[in-house]
Amino acid sequence: MDKVRIGVIGIGGMGTGHAKRLQGGQVPRAELAAVCDIDPKRFKDFPGVKAFESSAELIRSGLVDAVIVATPHYGHTTIGIDALQNGIHTLVEKPISVHKADAERLIAAHTDPKVVFCAMFNQRTDPHFSKMRELVENGTVGKIQRVNWIITTWFRSEAYYRSGGWRATWEGEGGGVLLNQCPHNLDLFQWICGKPTSVYAVGGIGKYHDIEVEDDITAIYEYANGATGVFVTTTGEAPGTNRLEIVGTNGKLVNEGGKLTFTRNEVPADVYCATTEERFGVPGIWNIDIPIKSGGDQHLGIKKNFVNAILDGVPLIAPAEEGIHSVEMANAMIYSCMTGKKVDLPLDGALYEAHLKKLIAESTFQKKTDASANLDLKGSF
Repeated sequence: MDKVRIGVIGIGGMGTGHAKRLQGGQVPRAELAAVCDIDPKRFKDFPGVKAFESSAELIRSGLVDAVIVATPHYGHTTIGIDALQNGIHTLVEKPISVHKADAERLIAAHTDPKVVFCAMFNQRTDPHFSKMRELVENGTVGKIQRVNWIITTWFRSEAYYRSGGWRATWEGEGGGVLLNQCPHNLDLFQWICGKPTSVYAVGGIGKYHDIEVEDDITAIYEYANGATGVFVTTTGEAPGTNRLEIVGTNGKLVNEGGKLTFTRNEVPADVYCATTEERFGVPGIWNIDIPIKSGGDQHLGIKKNFVNAILDGVPLIAPAEEGIHSVEMANAMIYSCMTGKKVDLPLDGALYEAHLKKLIAESTFQKKTDASANLDLKGSF
């Protein structure tokens, strides 16, 4: 094989973007071979491309080597399982599943190591975050003591939530800001700093919008080494803040406003604390601006890596199996917020699945939709 034939399943806002880039030749050695959607009116944007209303038919058509699954969230699991079980290379949009139990089912379907299974965690290609991970892993930051991420630049209007009947409902989306906007942030949080051992969250269900899911969360994490973390997010705050701060014994690493800075202690904080004779002294510091060349390839970077993994066997930037971690963290925060209890990790996936099914069964929410809503998602990137 010298070219990967890709089918895009779900050609709403995100799927259309993927399909257009493939069609435009922006992903070398790949071609758009087919599209699929339950709404045939969307096929008009792809004249000459084989179109299906059934994902099962596309997967079994013989026309594709790989698929990108960009449907509403619950379809990521069912369609992903079907593709993997039929030997189709699979790239799943975030989140890989709505809840941990479904993520486990999806991952269990990946039994053939020759089939490439990737997740669309495009922000892993951002050099700010990859550099932060490098500085944590190589010991530059020292032993992590505290992590804070305020990520409130996800403001969304009522018009956004009305743009799809599935949006911001337990049955259609399975959650709100944590399941839609923040899978990237939660993935990066654990990718850089590791998974916490427990979470306690407070927030609001429909606090700022006419929705039945969470749109405001503040969470406290605890780690096995005694470190703590704070994660703050909402879709109801403007202007928002995006600041990731990692404090270790060797100094403080901050990513904000497109700049990455490291305030380094001349003497590690724990060493200084144990050895200094100064009662009110603090370690001297060096202020370091870390140069970053670009913002990375983002979505294109993941698609290129997916194709290169299929054709050349290169390692994946975002193996889909790792997507379970952000799902689990989101589930734990929602469960903690709704029960008022601290949740230990690993989360009991069956317990949360039962909780979600109860929310769906008991929902009386009447979702308002706007059929004329603009599906262009460029403003979300």
